[in-house]
Amino acid sequence: MPSLLSRRTVLASLAAPRRPNLLLLLPDQWRPDWMPGQPAVPLRLPNLEKLIARGVRFSRAITPSPLCAPARACLASGFDYRRCGVVNNGDNYPLAQATYYQLLRDSGYHVMGCGKLDLHKKTQEWGLDGRRLVREWGFSDAIDNAGKGDAVNSGALVPKDPYMKLLHDQGQAEIHVRDMKGRKGYVGTYATPLPDALYCDNFITRNAQTLLNAAPANQPWHLAVNFTGPHSPVDITARMEKTVRDRAYPQPNRNTQYEAPHHLAIRQNYSAMCENIDRGIGEILAAVEKRGELDDTIVIFSSDHGEMLGDHNRWGKHVPYQASVGIPMVVAGPGVKARGESKALVSLHDLTATFLDYANVRKPTGMDSRSLGPLLAGRTHVHRSHLVAALEEWRMVWDGRHKLIEGYEKEPQLFDLQVDPLENSNLWGQQLKIRTHLKTFLPG
Repeated sequence: MPSLLSRRTVLASLAAPRRPNLLLLLPDQWRPDWMPGQPAVPLRLPNLEKLIARGVRFSRAITPSPLCAPARACLASGFDYRRCGVVNNGDNYPLAQATYYQLLRDSGYHVMGCGKLDLHKKTQEWGLDGRRLVREWGFSDAIDNAGKGDAVNSGALVPKDPYMKLLHDQGQAEIHVRDMKGRKGYVGTYATPLPDALYCDNFITRNAQTLLNAAPANQPWHLAVNFTGPHSPVDITARMEKTVRDRAYPQPNRNTQYEAPHHLAIRQNYSAMCENIDRGIGEILAAVEKRGELDDTIVIFSSDHGEMLGDHNRWGKHVPYQASVGIPMVVAGPGVKARGESKALVSLHDLTATFLDYANVRKPTGMDSRSLGPLLAGRTHVHRSHLVAALEEWRMVWDGRHKLIEGYEKEPQLFDLQVDPLENSNLWGQQLKIRTHLKTFLPG
């Protein structure tokens, strides 16, 4: 016979309210300023607008490292870049290092993931069902597929991931490989020959719906949806192209590489990829609503890093400028006090402790991540005094106004983002007191 204490424990557990579901929507390479409410950037993002209206948008969020594998390693582990175990895209996530996915699963969550999980960049092997290492990382079920470049490079002749398997099965692999290799980064802005149904982010949206439909009804769940867009190349379908060609976008800051019409076409394509992801988000949220669980689900939208889009003659990520290290972040759901914009300083890997907080799972000792729970509940408006990021040789610190960068250019850089948001004027030789103060917070 169970003791009185154990019976009380069981009864208390049964009486406790169910923990919220946790939905993470994580595109790859989404700029922080390519969001609703930016007059100079015409975007149609109705689903993100709805999330912002019922939640919080963090306008000063950054990634701990602006590169796919390190950023996702920081998120999985809750560690800063220097401790996450992944230096660059040539490393796999250390299997001996715990993930928050494991902690959630061990606590009773049904943990799911789909899309470009990017936890084994070095090993180009996903399994044709996308399940090669998902159990080891902490997922109950997942469909892991390659990113844009990895899919083509690894699976041109024989598929190594579920997305290229789909294209091979449909007789479209050779066409897709030829198309992607011919784009040469940001040169090709024409429409892909693929039909909408075979476009990768639409494939990922369907996988998210499949996982949700199979999730147990009696368990809280976590689903991480990792879209491949709006990562380069700027490939879009014919349907997507028709929606953006009549729109004007600002030219990149200090770029000498392409003529204005080509820069415009790149930004039109980039916007079309963002809008297609927003469309997928709407379909995923509809699947959650169909389960009757939308009111019980914390929804978080963010990105692993930003995208330079030609600013300072740079493209993609890797660099410490704001368009690269900055990320969008929106949180909505039960217990989140809707208040529009928050200017609190937050990092992508703060989501790690946030998920554990909402799941009522104790944060491991030594984790660098800090829960956003107090911010989201409206109990405080302050989170961090400064934010840090790093990648290989360079490192940076930002206090919300001044940003110090070392190891990127020959001379360190100091920017005042309040008066110089495009980071055009290096103040390193002018602000000794500020740079001395910030230097004490630079990561090692």
